[in-house]
Amino acid sequence: MLPRFFLPSSDPTGRGALPDDEATHLTRVLRLGVGAAIEVFDGRGGIWTAEVAEVSRHHAAVQLGAPVPAPAEPRVRLHLVVAALKGDKLDDVVRDAAMVGVHNIQVVVTQRSEVSLAALRRSGRADRWRRIAVASLKQCGRAVLPTVHAPVTLTQWAETAPTGLRLVMCEPAAGAGRRISEVPREDEVTLLVGPEGGWTPDELAMLSGMGGVAVQCGGLTLRADAAPLVGVSALCEGWQVW
Repeated sequence: MLPRFFLPSSDPTGRGALPDDEATHLTRVLRLGVGAAIEVFDGRGGIWTAEVAEVSRHHAAVQLGAPVPAPAEPRVRLHLVVAALKGDKLDDVVRDAAMVGVHNIQVVVTQRSEVSLAALRRSGRADRWRRIAVASLKQCGRAVLPTVHAPVTLTQWAETAPTGLRLVMCEPAAGAGRRISEVPREDEVTLLVGPEGGWTPDELAMLSGMGGVAVQCGGLTLRADAAPLVGVSALCEGWQVW
């Protein structure tokens, strides 16, 4: 496999400069030089073979070659809303979500979140998650980069939430929830996953009032950082989205 790089744009001649992080990876990590064969993707579904055209310590330009067929995207547009988690647990959530076909990732601060919205914003986590999403696509071969939104509170998300089906993953202790495969498939769906302590009754009532459908993946209590991947995987398999 050719080394893969994210190239958001190129000029009409097919020449483009890699973003700083990508240029550093090419020149200082892989130590590729002029003439090296690589593959690039634009994050919007385009993939090309390419050749390194110019390198310096902090810069790399490439020349596009032939287009490459892109892997299929899910036939359902997937939005993931995941509660803020302590430590670096969301890094793995974002990496996995990008890998399995999620289109939009929104981190929300809930009543039981153990990290504040101000702390997330001060630490620049959204930029870190976007870089992780790019790295995930470079590894897995996907060509469409998910949008990673800046974190907000659950209430703020609810004020501008996309329309369509909303599935709310609940712990067994929260009461009976439907199997994801039992919910009729739609073209667009938002999957909401709570924090380590689960959703509060008020939050569940709010989400239910927005048309949210409570769902569960078996009778076990999943780790908060594992639940998003389990939920998205169950949805993809149950709805046969590929």
